[in-house]
Amino acid sequence: MIRSFLFVPADSSRKLEKSLVSQSDALIFDLEDSVALSKKAEARACLDSFLSQRRCEIEKVVYIRVNDLSTDATLADLATAMRHQPDGIVLPKSTSGDDVRRLGNYLDAFEVAYAHRGSPVKIVPIVTETASSLFTLDSYKNASPRLAGLMWGAEDLAADIGATRRKADGRWVGAFSHARALCLIASANAGVPGIDAISAEIVDMDLIEREAREAKEDGFSAKAAIHPSQVNPINDVFTPSDEELDWARRIIEAFDKGGGVATMDGKMIDRPHLRLAERLLAGERTLAIPS
Repeated sequence: MIRSFLFVPADSSRKLEKSLVSQSDALIFDLEDSVALSKKAEARACLDSFLSQRRCEIEKVVYIRVNDLSTDATLADLATAMRHQPDGIVLPKSTSGDDVRRLGNYLDAFEVAYAHRGSPVKIVPIVTETASSLFTLDSYKNASPRLAGLMWGAEDLAADIGATRRKADGRWVGAFSHARALCLIASANAGVPGIDAISAEIVDMDLIEREAREAKEDGFSAKAAIHPSQVNPINDVFTPSDEELDWARRIIEAFDKGGGVATMDGKMIDRPHLRLAERLLAGERTLAIPS
């Protein structure tokens, strides 16, 4: 179960090295937004050198964010990334499930070319970064067996729609709240985890904890981070508590007695509660105990 994804600029050897001691479950080495246009080739070279030396030592899940498919950089990024046997690719500005299929076809070829070992490389698209992408979110269902989650993002969407306000009182508003909800629903429809967007806050850890808790309560399975300081609060929230695990076990015990509904603590429980309990104990996700 992945609780946290940490974005790491690929053009900084210092930050790449520092990421290895973070507590993040997954690292996303970033060749896209955190790298200036003039430094794309330099970032690929930096990442290539780093992974040549350190890849075999990295026990965390390794993703690499490439540049989006509308650019001329995607294949060059993949040529660097796939040389080092990544666990997955993050695809920014994904417009629909067709983009995931197209990337999957590229990965088929690169896996053969580089004699990829182990499981097929996964794909996590960022699915809300353009206005048009919000109208195709149902297309990710059955798009590819490589699909491992859907992530949403706000910064590029703000630029695309011309918004100058994203949050009020620390909470997403307007189109951003809508995009967040659509990503969550689309991930459930596709049968993959929903991944909450990054926060720009790197000082107020109480805010990060609150965002993570709200994401968990809403149904997200993980949250992205842009700074190592954000990781521990995210992990703490998305780690199932003893209370949650006990709740799940008691739900299953109640249904083991038979019937389509059961009672527990004076409340009626039904099959959706059982499904949540089974998913939690299987390690598929965390959850906030429903009221």
